Amino acid sequence: MEINILMGGAAGQGLDTIVQLLGKALTREGYRLFTCKDYMSRVRGGHNFSLLRVAEKAPRAPLEKVDLLLALNEESYFLHRHKLAPGSRVIYDDRRFALPDEEADRGIPVPLQELAGKAGGAVLANTVALGVLLVTLGLETSTMYKLLEESFAHSRELARNNKAALKAGYEAAAAFCAPCFAMPPAAEGMRGKLLYMNGNQVLGMSALASGCRFLSAYPMTPATGIMNYLAGKQSTCEIVVEQAEDEIAAVNMALGASYGGLRSMVSTSGGGFALMAEGLSLAGMTETPLVIVVAMRPGPATGLPTRTEQGDLNFVVHAGHGDFPRAVLSASGMEDAFYRLNKAFELADQYQVPVLFLSDQHFADTGRSLPPFDFSGLNYHRHLLEKKEELESPYRRYRLTEDGVSPRILPGMFPGEVLLADSDEHDENGHIIEDAATRKSMVEKRKKKLQALEAEMEEPLFYGSMKPGILLLGWGSTYGALREAVDRLLEQGLEAALLHFTDLWPLPIKDVAKLLPVVEKSFCVEGNSSGQFAALLKSRTGLGVDHHILKYDGRPFYAGEIVEEVLAYV
Repeated sequence: MEINILMGGAAGQGLDTIVQLLGKALTREGYRLFTCKDYMSRVRGGHNFSLLRVAEKAPRAPLEKVDLLLALNEESYFLHRHKLAPGSRVIYDDRRFALPDEEADRGIPVPLQELAGKAGGAVLANTVALGVLLVTLGLETSTMYKLLEESFAHSRELARNNKAALKAGYEAAAAFCAPCFAMPPAAEGMRGKLLYMNGNQVLGMSALASGCRFLSAYPMTPATGIMNYLAGKQSTCEIVVEQAEDEIAAVNMALGASYGGLRSMVSTSGGGFALMAEGLSLAGMTETPLVIVVAMRPGPATGLPTRTEQGDLNFVVHAGHGDFPRAVLSASGMEDAFYRLNKAFELADQYQVPVLFLSDQHFADTGRSLPPFDFSGLNYHRHLLEKKEELESPYRRYRLTEDGVSPRILPGMFPGEVLLADSDEHDENGHIIEDAATRKSMVEKRKKKLQALEAEMEEPLFYGSMKPGILLLGWGSTYGALREAVDRLLEQGLEAALLHFTDLWPLPIKDVAKLLPVVEKSFCVEGNSSGQFAALLKSRTGLGVDHHILKYDGRPFYAGEIVEEVLAYV
C-alpha cells in the first residue's frame, strides 16, 4: 500500500518549502517516505517538481505513476498529466486555469492565490496548498501548525499568517474529499522517533561523527548542502568550515589542515574536482590523509548543474598525475552512506592516502524518513604514534616498511623530532632526491598500500534469487531502483538478482567473478553513456556483461524502465 505525490511549479513559488514541511510532518507521524526533486538551474521561473512517496515498506526510489498531483501552475499539469494513475486527483488553482472537461472529475479546485491574499499575502499560496494536501491525505493540522511555529519562531506575524493560510486551504478542500486517499500505515512505535534527512545532510552528519574537524569547499551544486550542514554546526561542534575562493585553494587548505593533524574533508562536483587533480597528486606524494566527496552531475564543463549522472567514475579512479594509491567508495543508500563515509576517514588515516567518496545529485537531494543512526557502529582510530618510546629516532616520515605505511606523527608532537614533507620525490627523511634507486623504492613503498587497500574493500551487496538466471549490476545511487526492479522481476516469476557495488576502487571481484559467468543474462545499469563501471569491471576481471542499460539524460532511474529493458532481452 502506497501513495505517490508530485508537486510541480516554478522556481520562486515555494515548492521546496511544501516538500520540506510535508516531509517533516509525515516523518514526525511515523510514516516511511521518500522524496526527490527535479529542478532547473535558475532562481525564478522555469519548471521544477518534487516527488513524495509514502509506502508501507520503506521506499528507496521514485515511482513512475502519480496518485496526487499538486499543480501550482498550468504548465505543471500539462507536463505531468500523462503520469496520472487511475483514481488520481489534481489540486490546482481554478482562478488561474481549468482542467480539460474530460479530466474535470479528477480536480480539487481551490483558489490558492485568493485564499493566500486573505491570509496575509499571495506569497502564502504554497502554505494554502499544504492545507489542501493535508485534507486529501486525511491528516490533521496539529503537527503542521507546530512546524510552522518552529519555522517562523522569529516572527509571530509570519507564523500567524501561515497558520491562517494552512487553515484556509484545509477548510476549502474539505468540501471535495476528506480524505481522498487512504494513507499507508505508519511505522509502528516510530511516531516522533524518525529523522527526515537528505543525502548531503547524512554525509555531513557522518563526517562530524567521524571526527572531521575541517571542511574547505567552494560552493558547487550538488555538493553545497554538505558545506551548509557543517557550517551550521560550527557554533556547537568543534569544526571549522572554510568557503575557499576556488577549488584549488579548497583542496590545499584541507591538505594543510590534515598535515597539522585535523581530520579534513573537501566537498565538490566534477568540475571542481578537475581543479583539484594536482592537489590530489600532492596528497599522494606527501602521503597526507584526505577525504574528498565528489557529488556528480552531468558534464562536461558546466553540463547540467542541477541534474544527476554517474559520469565521473573513470575520472575519479584515474585522476592525478603519476602512480599513487587511492580508494574510491560510494553508497547504496543513506544508511550505508553514514557508515561508509566513516570508513573513508578510517582508510585515509590508516593508509595515509586520499579517499574519494562518489555521490551524485539524485543521492544528494533525495530525502527519506530514517531511524536514528547507531553511532556505536562508527570507528575512530587516528593511526598516529602516540608514545615517544615507539618512535625510531631520528624520525623518518617516509620510512620504508613492509606494508608501505610509515609511522606518522604530527608537527610538534614530540619536541626535537623533525617532520619533513615535500612535493618532490624524497627519501625516507623527506629530503628531495633524484637518484634512481630511491625513486624506485618510494614508488614501490606507495604501491604496497594499494595491495593492502584491496583487502579492505567489501564485496558487492547481493539481493534477490539465490539461483538467478538474470543478474543486474550497479553501483551508487541506482540501488533503490535496481532493488525494486528485482522485486518486480521476481513477482513475474523470473529468477533475478542484484550485485550492487559500494567499494569501487580497488574493485572487489571475488563474488562477481563467481556469479557473472554462470548466469544466463547479465545487465550493467549505469547513469552514464559509456558504461564506465562495466569497462572497469572488464579491465579487472576480463568479464563482460551481456547488455548495458544506460541513462544519461540527467534524470534518475525508475524501476519500471529497468524492468522494461530487461524484458526486451529475456
